Amino acid sequence: MPRPRHHRAPPRRGWDIATVVVIDVTAAVVRDRAGRYLITRRLPNTHLAGLWEFPGGKCDAGETLEECLRRELHEELGAEFAVGEKIDAVVWRYPEKIVALHFFRCTLVAGAIEPRAAQALAWVEPERLADYDFPPPDQALIARLRAGI
Repeated sequence: MPRPRHHRAPPRRGWDIATVVVIDVTAAVVRDRAGRYLITRRLPNTHLAGLWEFPGGKCDAGETLEECLRRELHEELGAEFAVGEKIDAVVWRYPEKIVALHFFRCTLVAGAIEPRAAQALAWVEPERLADYDFPPPDQALIARLRAGI
């Protein structure tokens, strides 16, 4: 069953309850045979510009989380991925919006991974993930990946 793109959330002090929505965002946790994780850097002039992230993006209306992630990965990286188990979810309040970030294990099934939006891309060993500047909602997952979970 498709998930709606936005969900109602409790308002933050000073927010109008009619305008508060939660934006579903998906992220792929892709690991290669050497045990490294694929990360990409957010482009200039975007929300959280310059920070590193697990690739993915916002869900469109009527898309399931898995459909969204497959589409986003193809658009951003030019390859086809299988979306596996959901390994984490975080709801995070930014000053201007609320995001529900859904992390899934993913594997490459066809094509070559190449950054289609000219974003930086890196394969990083779990113990080195903390060397990269990630948004706050990613921190708990990074700690788990560094611990081998």
